[in-house]
This record gives sequence, C-alpha cells and structure tokens, in this order.
Amino acid sequence: MTTLELIASALGVLAVWLTVRQNPLCWPIGLVMVSLYGWFFFEARLYSQVLLNGVFAAMQVYGWWQWTRGGGGEGGRPVVGATGMEIGAGVVVASLGSVGLGLLMATATEAAYPGPDAALTAFSLLAQLWMALKRWQCWVLWIVVDVLYVGFFVYQGYWLTAGLYGLFTLLAVMGLREWRRARVAAP
Repeated sequence: MTTLELIASALGVLAVWLTVRQNPLCWPIGLVMVSLYGWFFFEARLYSQVLLNGVFAAMQVYGWWQWTRGGGGEGGRPVVGATGMEIGAGVVVASLGSVGLGLLMATATEAAYPGPDAALTAFSLLAQLWMALKRWQCWVLWIVVDVLYVGFFVYQGYWLTAGLYGLFTLLAVMGLREWRRARVAAP
C-alpha cells in the first residue's frame, strides 16, 4: 500500500458517496481521485486502467457540466431510466471496446492482464457515461463491475484498492436505491 493509493482511495469513497447523494461536488473530487489513480496504475503497468482514468478525468468535467447545466431546470439533470436502445447499444459498444482494447494492450504493450483489464475498463466507461447522464441503471452496472474489480485487485495483491471497490459496491447498492426513488419517467 502506498500513500498515493491511500489518498486516491479516500477521495474515491468521498466522491462516490457524494454521487449517491447527487451532490455535484462529486465531480471535482472525482477528478483529483482519477488523476491520482492514473498515476498509481501506470506504476502497476495496468495501462487500460491508466487509459480509463484519463478518460474518467474528461468524464468528470462532462458529468459536472451535465449535473449543473445540462438541463432539468434549477437542479440540473434529473434521474431517469435508460431506454432499451441505450442499454443495448451501450452493451454492444462496451463489448466491442473490450475486445479491441484488450487486443491492443496485449500486442502493443507489456500490460499485465490485458483482457480483463480492458473489459473492466470498457464497462466502467459505459457506467460512467450513464452516471453523467443520470441514468439509474448506472448503479446496476457499477455493482457488477465493482464486484469484478474486487476479485481483479485481490488477485494482484492490491488489498486497499480491492477494499475500496468492495466499499464502492456497497455505495452502488445505496446509489441504486436512492436514484430509483429520485427517478422521473423516461422520455
């Protein structure tokens, strides 16, 4: 466990808790967290995770804008359900992204665990997009992804990060419950 991992983990817990509460401060705090984790994963040679955290940095800015200025009146964007088309298209794109990124990482880098790393990356991006758009289904996907991340990080001996993802799983369950209560009918 490093100081970097400890700080990033603490910020991650705070950011996800604020997200569950629909507090827009989750986004700037999340930006710092993903930046620190990008550095951590670079040192661990988990290059898909580095890429993921780089994209997450851009998504933090996008999510902050969506939540504060992206529609829905004075409270920003409301919680809604994803359409069947959004879910289907998202799963297809994330699946294709998993394969493509996994092949790229396996052939162009010395990445550790390129296949699982790429799949978790692609589906995390989908969950993050749905979160920025306030689709309550983001939490269902986060629960699945976070449980898989726990196993992924335990296998590598990153105990603090595995514990963090265990906590993220619990927070995602809370988020699912809270956001389903707060949702409005899908358009």
